[in-house]
Amino acid sequence: MAQHLVVLTERALTAADAERLVALHDPESPSFRVLVPAGGRRNVLVDVLDHLSLLQFREAAEAVGERDAHVEETTSQAQGDVDASVAQLRALAVEAAGEVVDGGDPIGALTKAVQEGADEVVVVTSPHAVEDTLHRDWASVARERLGVPVLHVYADSSWVG
Repeated sequence: MAQHLVVLTERALTAADAERLVALHDPESPSFRVLVPAGGRRNVLVDVLDHLSLLQFREAAEAVGERDAHVEETTSQAQGDVDASVAQLRALAVEAAGEVVDGGDPIGALTKAVQEGADEVVVVTSPHAVEDTLHRDWASVARERLGVPVLHVYADSSWVG
């Protein structure tokens, strides 16, 4: 029986990200459903603390000065990320589809996907030191609420959260 995985990502999967996701389940070749949130707004203070914890001082200063830059992706940007992610997965000969999550409720979208038959959730994000440490990141919240395995991996790296 084929597995159905839901991938919640902040941005388009790179080729390396897609390869890691497929390799995790080789040779099962599960189907993938990619979700990319649009809308919402990141907290400026949390962004600054994230940058400082990673010793990214210039980025922390920029985060303070660019409050409007903290608007998360628009629907069209998110759709572009969905399309690129699906293309990366399909290039690896796996079944993939995707959609934009409007309204800034990615956990609600994951809940719905699990109710529709997802066997596992994979969350792909950049490191967010504050949320990760306080277990308020998407993966931690999903682990609390969903009855399926949840894996948190960091984009463009082999780190697992």
